[in-house]
Amino acid sequence: MKKLKVKRIVAVALTAVLTFTLVACGATKEAVIDDQAATRGIEEGAGEIWIDNQAIALAGSASSTQAAVDACTAVFNMMNQTRAAQGLATLAWSEPLTDAARVRAQECRSSFSHTRPDGSAFWTVDSNVQYGENLAKLYSSADSVYTAWMNSPTHKANIMDGGYKTVGIAVFQDDGGNWYWAQEFGY
Repeated sequence: MKKLKVKRIVAVALTAVLTFTLVACGATKEAVIDDQAATRGIEEGAGEIWIDNQAIALAGSASSTQAAVDACTAVFNMMNQTRAAQGLATLAWSEPLTDAARVRAQECRSSFSHTRPDGSAFWTVDSNVQYGENLAKLYSSADSVYTAWMNSPTHKANIMDGGYKTVGIAVFQDDGGNWYWAQEFGY
């Protein structure tokens, strides 16, 4: 029998939500990528299910721009073209992973890390679907973030992992124009 742990995070005040724009995927400042991608082993967290319903609900209520949606779609298409060219199966778009990516992109504003602001692992947003994560910040286009991820061995390894079957991508933009990208992978 699996133990169910539902993790609740204090919701961001409504005024703070209105200050920021969360979009489902591009900044003109110097691009920065985190130094490592994150992966979760299949047995990591076994027996415990984490679902951060409040954070997912908050992220799911945010608006997105068509340009941001187009940027996410472009990254998704580039990934699948690269995977297909290497003989790998293409990834399917996952709404649950996209919801988790929205949460993680927003959280990266306060803690640019594969550890969430409360100290828990990245996959505790929704442990049912999250097994790999790529993060980046301050990239202004799908091409630039995808190139950076592919030039990083650990990020490229996530993108080219033949075991992953699904992906979700999101970008969070703060009121200063800074962009935070999250790419979540699943089986």
